Amino acid sequence: MSELRTRMDNDMIIRGLADRTRKSYLAAVTGLAKYYQRPPDKISEQEVQAYLLHMIKDRGLSWSTCNLTVAALRFLYNTTLSYERGKMCVPAAKRPRRLPEILSRQQIVRLIEQTESLKHRAIFMLAYGAGLRVSELCHLRVCDIDAELMSIRVNYGKGAKDRYTLLSSRLLEQLRSYWRLYRPRPWMFPARGGDKPMDISTAQRAYQHAKQRARITKRGGIHGLRHAFATHLLEAGTDLHTIQRLLGHSHIRSTMLYLHLAHGDLVGRPSPLDLLELPHRQTS
Repeated sequence: MSELRTRMDNDMIIRGLADRTRKSYLAAVTGLAKYYQRPPDKISEQEVQAYLLHMIKDRGLSWSTCNLTVAALRFLYNTTLSYERGKMCVPAAKRPRRLPEILSRQQIVRLIEQTESLKHRAIFMLAYGAGLRVSELCHLRVCDIDAELMSIRVNYGKGAKDRYTLLSSRLLEQLRSYWRLYRPRPWMFPARGGDKPMDISTAQRAYQHAKQRARITKRGGIHGLRHAFATHLLEAGTDLHTIQRLLGHSHIRSTMLYLHLAHGDLVGRPSPLDLLELPHRQTS
């Protein structure tokens, strides 16, 4: 497995896959090999499909976890092992489409107000005010904040794509207060020791604790602040293409999700039932 693992990892590096994706793919392939106690190139297509069925039925894993495994195995067999497409067909599980639950502006105010840590407050305000992914938050550097242009440079975007996003004056003030107290460098939010960026799980735990303090029961992790960023911009009249650029989406269809989440154009509109001229009847 070690030689094959190295080959697969090198293939992913060449194609620009993110570190987190590479680790997830390698872990998924390792799970298959451990299940059958054989290297993946000695496992048949039927056994691969049986393993995926085991993940869904016996282990009860989520669709997202199963589909990540599918993506990893497709990469292994189609790219690293150069199998023909028909030789190793790895079907993806159909994921139920569930819209994320969007935090209201009032809930975000409560979240920030209930967060006493200056560091955590800066993290949440960045996620919401700039629409950053949690991986982008953790890899943000002090030099990425441009106070003159009032922008933030995102160097670790998904798909290895750099972009610029918004820097509000309120966010800049918060970041300056945080920097004066902690003096971080080079990472804006370093892990203990300061030589590495903060781990993603640390940011997620801080967010869940903040949600509990703010008595927010809507499901979802810190990525919900990025959803709220896009949805609230759309409700405020920002066009989809601008939101697409700020989020770093490659395809506009990814951004169009927020058309289903925005409520600004729905609030106050009459229901068709209210437009009917029904005879008035007294209830007994």
